[in-house]
Amino acid sequence: MSARYAIYFSPAKTSPWWAFGAHWLGRDENDNRALPQPEAPGISPAELEYITAEPRRYGFHATLKAPFHLSAGHDEADLVARLGHLARALAPVALSPLQLATLGNFVVLVPEIAPEGLQALAAACVTDLDDLRAPLSDAELARRSASLDARETELLALHGYPYVLERFRFHLTLTGPVEAAVAERVSHALAGDVACLNLETPLSLDRLCLFVETSPGAAFQRVIDIRLCA
Repeated sequence: MSARYAIYFSPAKTSPWWAFGAHWLGRDENDNRALPQPEAPGISPAELEYITAEPRRYGFHATLKAPFHLSAGHDEADLVARLGHLARALAPVALSPLQLATLGNFVVLVPEIAPEGLQALAAACVTDLDDLRAPLSDAELARRSASLDARETELLALHGYPYVLERFRFHLTLTGPVEAAVAERVSHALAGDVACLNLETPLSLDRLCLFVETSPGAAFQRVIDIRLCA
C-alpha cells in the first residue's frame, strides 16, 4: 500500500505554541520522537497518555487537506512542487486568540473569532490540489459515509473528506474522543497555558506543512514546511 499524504498547519518548531501542543500530545512529529508530557492538574499521567493516544499519531496540527493517496502518475516531488506554488499564492492568516472547545467529543483549540480569509485558504488547499488525490474506492466511500448527511456525503465523493468548504472548521486537536467530564478537566488544566500563549505569542497560520504516513497505521511525520508569502 502506498503512502498517504496530508496538508496540515502546525506551528513552527521554534514556536511556544508548538512546544505546548507537542509536549501535551507527547510526540515530536518532525523526527517521530517521544516527548515528556506535562503535569496536568486533575489528570493522571496514565490518563493523559491514554486520552492523547489518537492525536499523538498525527502530531499537533490542524487539517487543511485530509490524508490521501497520490493519484496515478504523480509522486511526492509533484506534490511538493504544487504545494510550493499554492503557498506563494496565499497570505498568512491571524488565528489568535484561540480558545478551548469541544468538537464532537474531542477537545480542540479554535479561534475565538472567525479569521478573515481562513475559509478561503482551507478551500484552496482542498480544491487546488485535488487532481493529485487518488479517488476513494466504492468500499471506502460506503464505509465513510455511513454517519454523514447528504451534503457531507457529496463532499466526501467530490473531495475525499466530508468536512471541507462550508463544512470546514479550523481546529487544533488536543485529545481523542472523551466524555464531557474529562473534556471539562482537560479544559481546566489547559486554560492558563492557552491564555498566556494568546497574550505573549499570537499565532498565525503562516505555513503549509506536508505530513506523510509511510504505511497504514504508521505515525504521521512532518516532512516539509512551506511558508505563505503572498
